Amino acid sequence: MFKLKKETAVGIFVIMGLLAVVYMSVKLGNVQLFSDKYYMLKADFTDISGLKVNAPVQMYGVEIGFVSTIALNQKKGVASVSMMILKEVELTDDAIAAIKTNGLIGDKYVKIAPGGVGDPVKPGDTLFDTQPAIDLEDLISKFAFGEV
Repeated sequence: MFKLKKETAVGIFVIMGLLAVVYMSVKLGNVQLFSDKYYMLKADFTDISGLKVNAPVQMYGVEIGFVSTIALNQKKGVASVSMMILKEVELTDDAIAAIKTNGLIGDKYVKIAPGGVGDPVKPGDTLFDTQPAIDLEDLISKFAFGEV
């Protein structure tokens, strides 16, 4: 009888431990399993140097989403960036998406400047007005050699 109680207690402890590991993996991994808080928006850039998946998307300095995927579109000669934007954020198709840097040599993020007179975007739409990342090394070398 005592052995059965001990085995049951150990089994419950192991199951609780596994559930805790799964929960922490989902939370720390930033996995969106059963969430419909976001809608997808795409943008094509000529240069996204340093931008990574899960990089923040900001508007007015406030985080409104994250970069979900980055893909190469060789036919168009661009990098396609898919972003997940909070549903309560309403954007228009004349919004401008730009790759910016936190600090002088910090991480890259996508900054969205909202439009004003365009049509509202729908999930899966593409922002056409984009600005690529500024290559700081190229800019410094042009300045150093007097090409600016």
